[in-house]
Amino acid sequence: MPVGMAPSATDFEALALRAFARIPEPFARHLEGIRVTIAEFADEETLAALGLETAWELTGLYHGRSLAEGDSFAPGELPPVITLYRQPLLAEWCETGVTLENLIAHVVIHEVGHHFGLSDAQMHALEDEAR
Repeated sequence: MPVGMAPSATDFEALALRAFARIPEPFARHLEGIRVTIAEFADEETLAALGLETAWELTGLYHGRSLAEGDSFAPGELPPVITLYRQPLLAEWCETGVTLENLIAHVVIHEVGHHFGLSDAQMHALEDEAR
């Protein structure tokens, strides 16, 4: 990536996959099939469903049924997806000074927590263990 260029969607995906690789057992064995997608911003429908005023407020979102609801998919049900929103993440990266790798790992782990039906406290513990 040339100096001065914002990381691309491909760069974001690579960082997200590295974050997945750092997730410890027993969680790691339950992540197969989760896809990661990168979008510039959340769409209006997503923002409205979450009660958010602006797309800058959302850095990531888990789409799918949590394992707390069952570990098998219903016929016709799509596998879970974690969407990372590139522009809000870039803005947070610039504002906070946190490395982009750590920021993306934080969001990925938080969204993986939704896959498991974890509370925020449990998600923070998982993130600490993944470091």
